[in-house]
Amino acid sequence: MRILKSIKYALDGLKDALMYEKNFRIFVVVAGLVIAAMVYFPTTTIEKLILIVTIFMLLALELINSVIERIMDFIQMEHHQTIKEVKDIMAFIVLLASVGAAIVGVIIFWPYLF
Repeated sequence: MRILKSIKYALDGLKDALMYEKNFRIFVVVAGLVIAAMVYFPTTTIEKLILIVTIFMLLALELINSVIERIMDFIQMEHHQTIKEVKDIMAFIVLLASVGAAIVGVIIFWPYLF
């Protein structure tokens, strides 16, 4: 059963991310809060869809950032300017997506809050 092996490897990756990636854990907690708000407030189907896509996009980007950082650290353990630049750009990509996600959240939840 190849599919079961693939699922096991994926779940091992999730376990590693939850154990070793602090920012990923933070994003998971925030995602849980957003999902709770999505259920609590009478959000529309399209609002729910937008929130879920935004959550998955942000979690995936954070994992990509973590993977790239690990690869860079494996390739070059000492400080290297180019590797620092790659890591900084990846961090900015996640920050940019986080700001975008926050804007989406404010736009969707604002009418329910005020």
